[in-house]
Amino acid sequence: MRSLEALQPVDYLVIGHLTIDLTPQGKRLGGTAAYAALTAKVLGFRVGIVTAYANELPLDGFEGVTIANYTCEVSTTFENISTPQGRRQKLHALAPRLDYYHIPEPWRRASIVHLGPVAQEVEPSMVRNFSASLVGVTPQGWLRQWDTRGEIHVAEWPEAAFVLGRAGATVMSIEDVGFSEERVAEMSSHAQVLAVTEAAEGVQLYWNGDVRRFPAPRVEELDATGAGDIFAAAFFIRLFTTRDPWEAARFATLLSAFSVQRPGLEGIPTPEEVNACMVEVL
Repeated sequence: MRSLEALQPVDYLVIGHLTIDLTPQGKRLGGTAAYAALTAKVLGFRVGIVTAYANELPLDGFEGVTIANYTCEVSTTFENISTPQGRRQKLHALAPRLDYYHIPEPWRRASIVHLGPVAQEVEPSMVRNFSASLVGVTPQGWLRQWDTRGEIHVAEWPEAAFVLGRAGATVMSIEDVGFSEERVAEMSSHAQVLAVTEAAEGVQLYWNGDVRRFPAPRVEELDATGAGDIFAAAFFIRLFTTRDPWEAARFATLLSAFSVQRPGLEGIPTPEEVNACMVEVL
């Protein structure tokens, strides 16, 4: 990791593990931090990642993104398994937990702080440490638990009311709560702004006692991996810029639809796609 004293301030800080994803085509870099950081970079923000991984992770394409990595023995490693009943996930390895003291001091006043756990690795109490920032939360990793074989299941989230009430905005998938509308309703009652993505159906946005649906454009889906993380980064940035959750949802829905047409990190938006979406929502 680069010397902490040498780090410059960032505009978009994302905290969470960069991961290894095991696929039929081989190992692939993944994790909310990867997709969100690269999307924020394309949107013109200075980006920093606080994470922990072993040295085997390939980081091609991360030029211009500063990574504060706390090197460890293993990287968080997932396997996605397709079955007739849907996707199963397994956790094969887990890197160490991340807390507020891991964040370089120059980054603690970032305009946007994105808490992006993938496997319970981000300390939830950090949500109260950024009073000058828009704190965006993607709670997927707090909504997961795993058994002794690494099989991942939907979990309870004891800190939900605490985190949701202090976050400026939250983005999650309906899949994260096992497609439970009851859990979504409960979470929306605590959240300031809650966006619930529903894959190809688009997103439902809860704000100020109102809920609106934003349908996704119909596209040919090749790989949906990371689409929710791309949506989240685009949503947080547009919300920070406009203070309008409805416009932020329209923009993020359009932009994330491009991503599912390409595999893995190739789905990160291009500048041309960003411009096309900006024209569409203005």
